[in-house]
Amino acid sequence: MALNLTRVFAHRNYAWFVGGGGPNYVTSWMQRVGVGWLAWELSHSPLWLGIVAAADLAPMLILSPFAGAYADRNDPLAIVRRTESLLFMQSVLLFVLMSMGVLNITLLVALSLWSGLVYPFHQAARHSIVPTIVPRADFATAIALDSALFQVSRFIGPTIAALVIPVFGVQGTFVTHACGTAFYVFALWQLDVTPPKREARTSSMLSDVRDGINYVARDIGIWPLFALLSVASIMLRPIQDMLPGFAGQTYNAGAVGLAWLTSAMGIGAAISAVWIASRGKLRGLTLFVYAGFLGLIVSTVAFVMSPHLWIGVICMGLSGFTLNTMSTSIQALVQSSLPDDYRGRVMSLYGMIWRGAPAVGALAAGAAAEHIGLGATFEIASGLCFLIWLAALPLRGRIAHVAERGRDAPGTRPRP
Repeated sequence: MALNLTRVFAHRNYAWFVGGGGPNYVTSWMQRVGVGWLAWELSHSPLWLGIVAAADLAPMLILSPFAGAYADRNDPLAIVRRTESLLFMQSVLLFVLMSMGVLNITLLVALSLWSGLVYPFHQAARHSIVPTIVPRADFATAIALDSALFQVSRFIGPTIAALVIPVFGVQGTFVTHACGTAFYVFALWQLDVTPPKREARTSSMLSDVRDGINYVARDIGIWPLFALLSVASIMLRPIQDMLPGFAGQTYNAGAVGLAWLTSAMGIGAAISAVWIASRGKLRGLTLFVYAGFLGLIVSTVAFVMSPHLWIGVICMGLSGFTLNTMSTSIQALVQSSLPDDYRGRVMSLYGMIWRGAPAVGALAAGAAAEHIGLGATFEIASGLCFLIWLAALPLRGRIAHVAERGRDAPGTRPRP
């Protein structure tokens, strides 16, 4: 287990990539808590929480397939450098406008939309970089370890935010993220990666997008996993964006309570990611996908029924663990099976589901919660998810047979 974790850091480019991304992950979660709490303070409305979340996440639904095709045509490292610079500018604007006292809910939505428009290109290119800086044998460990660092930041970032906001205000999280992003840009310039050779394409961007979708649709080892992730992302994952409402309305715990809930999710997710990274193998990950989905349903129901903050914190920890077990297992299975020419397009669809689909859910959950309450909204969603989980259960064996054998297994993958 330790050998798997240390071997991947022997690759210099990977060490710079995740080492530079670590501080950026932490500060991005600080800013996420700051934006969420500011949206609640400005509106005290679950609907506005959903709108702010949708502005940040919804562009993924439209732009991701095109961002993936763009990444397959261009140097992904150059794309990540440019997108990180744009995200740095967004943080600076948030800080300046907040310091001037002119940042209202409308401007907050607009600046959330800024990051929403940039992130599809960032994520599609970022997913294309990891396989170029580690050998294929280290894919599962590299992907899970990167996820582990991201998830660790989910409890470090909110915890620091809980200390920063009472002293420096919400704007303290914005300027901190600007610094974290600047450091990440510096780290990206330390990478020595040969740009991938791209064949000259005569097809249109739309044709590339269609080919990527068709590739997924033909692969029994990919499309069911993406379908399950879509359901979880739309129906259950938006509870993260509703946490300011639970902290302020249900528990009366304020920004500190929000930080505790968000941190608990991060702790659970980090434990999950380290566990998967330590395994360093594909076998058994399909079972983890199904178990993670069921565990997410159970933890969500337990959370909305919990009367005390400390119980809610435990439930959010379980939620983070099970959600990350599901999503990281899916990413490792899919990445191990892809040819390089399709990596950007297929992984952009993963990004569309992971980051874009919750926008639909957050908007719907916010609107529903205005009428039936936050708790009832997620109780209904959990029930629907359980029925879908039961319907998908017979596919588990077929998915495992194909997905866990990787790209090199003969006769298991569609031809590009």
